[in-house]
Amino acid sequence: MNTSPESNGFSPERLNRITSFLQGYVERGELPGMIATVSHQAQTVYYEKFGWMDCEAHKPMRDDAIFMIASMTKPITSVAIMMLYEAGCFQLDTPIAKFIPAFKDAKVLVRETGSGLELAPLQQDITFRHLFTHTSGLSYGDNAQDPVDRLYRAANQRLTEAKIPMTNRRLVHELSKLPLAFQPGTKWRYGLSIDVLGYLIEVISDLPLEVFLEECLFKPLGMRDTRFFIPPDQADRLAVMYSHPKPGLGLQRTEQFKPPFEPPTWSSGGGGLTSTARDYARFAQMLTNGGELEGVRILSPKTVALYSLNQTPEEALPYGFEANDLYQRGYGYSLGARVLMDVARSGVAGSVGEFGWDGAFCTYFWVDPKESLYGLLMLQYSPNGYDSIHQLHQQFKQLTYQALEERS
Repeated sequence: MNTSPESNGFSPERLNRITSFLQGYVERGELPGMIATVSHQAQTVYYEKFGWMDCEAHKPMRDDAIFMIASMTKPITSVAIMMLYEAGCFQLDTPIAKFIPAFKDAKVLVRETGSGLELAPLQQDITFRHLFTHTSGLSYGDNAQDPVDRLYRAANQRLTEAKIPMTNRRLVHELSKLPLAFQPGTKWRYGLSIDVLGYLIEVISDLPLEVFLEECLFKPLGMRDTRFFIPPDQADRLAVMYSHPKPGLGLQRTEQFKPPFEPPTWSSGGGGLTSTARDYARFAQMLTNGGELEGVRILSPKTVALYSLNQTPEEALPYGFEANDLYQRGYGYSLGARVLMDVARSGVAGSVGEFGWDGAFCTYFWVDPKESLYGLLMLQYSPNGYDSIHQLHQQFKQLTYQALEERS
């Protein structure tokens, strides 16, 4: 339900600054198009769509456009497994070896020597908390200079050459044979930890991840267009991916990233979902409401409150993708999402306990329980916005709070 912004604590004139700001990205040719929405006290106070789904076809952005949300899949998987937490299936510090025994004997990289890798036994078990916070020692295999990542790449190449399809079971089987990059809980590294949580959902529930998500989360929340593939009859709703591959060429269509158009063998709980602004807004509103939407209870308020608390071990903070990561400053890491610990250090207006995440293709959301507010940005651009288009996410967040006139 929409309401007038001024009746819900927002200045309409100041909200218009969001429109001017985001429209500028489209007019300058920096971004193809997007959808932005803000909700306050369970009422939509801002919703606008901009630009194009497909620039070459002059196809305007649609309300029902489908986006690859990449790592914004992670909070969804996190909520799903926290439903099993609420059923008493595990605690945050339960060793995952209880459900995946192969991880009991995991080895940890000490150093790379001239004769190979020096490995050590675990000093403590990998726990669910380590997976939620990316402090498990698992990786993504992105860095060819890293000895553990090289093993990930070799394993992936071997499976590809043998034409062995990836599944959650196969992924975890392969990961359990590879060394961890560090002792669990001692460092932060973005990786396949949430995908392992997706597999744990399968083990604990005895359902495929895609079935559990559909039956226990998407249907109850009315998220009718969120899945691991796009049905062929809905292909025209897919927002096209764009990039700036070379300086001076302007915005370019890229075919490098495409979703599957049939159910994949691997339902990646860490990055495989496609969704719409409407669907993800319903998910975000459920979290903003403390775990409930339109009479449907997904999580208890006390469980949702855990998302507003840093869950990352102190020795793994501050976390980030690089040294002195300005985008992550002031944040800790909670249950599959960043969490704001120090507003001043972040450099952007907000509230302690705000949590959220973004995706590789610039989708972004945050939930502010203190203000009963969420913001959501859906677009398709690679690489992620904080690195290439002038901190788009932080600016959107800043412009949202400058329009909020009501004190909490």
